[in-house]
Amino acid sequence: MDTELKAIDIDAIINTMADELAQMMERKQIVEPLMIGVHTGGLWVAEKLHQKLGLNKPLGEIDISFYRDDFSRIGLNPQVKPSNIPAKVENEHIILVDDVLYTGRTIRAALNEIFDYGRPDSVTLAVLVDRGARELPLHADIVGVKLDLLPEKQVKLIGPAPLALETNRN
Repeated sequence: MDTELKAIDIDAIINTMADELAQMMERKQIVEPLMIGVHTGGLWVAEKLHQKLGLNKPLGEIDISFYRDDFSRIGLNPQVKPSNIPAKVENEHIILVDDVLYTGRTIRAALNEIFDYGRPDSVTLAVLVDRGARELPLHADIVGVKLDLLPEKQVKLIGPAPLALETNRN
């Protein structure tokens, strides 16, 4: 599987995701969304999408460490970074970007944090990788690539330059 992952052209996938986001924004008549990337890999993908879409509002970034539902089990992430949402969230159309969608728990935590800032008009989820096996009823609106991995395998985006996918065992 690692050989297959190394063959994936992440820049081409992000270009396709940007095209799909642009089409979706046009269909929904969203003129100037607020894009927010989830630390760390989601932020790397969001930076590229933000640039390709030519968005004017500054890119937001969130670290969901304090919002995780397994915080009491796994403890504090030693690399917690501050969140920075540079614009108001109230009445905004948000594009939330993450690198890998698996159980849905990271996205649930990200939504909780966003809603602590206010109530957006909409949230569109864009992910580089959807590996299925949800524990929560969440789905991505824009998906770069779908991977079917065994439960004991983990996929991770490494970067920031160049971006690449790797797998390892839990």
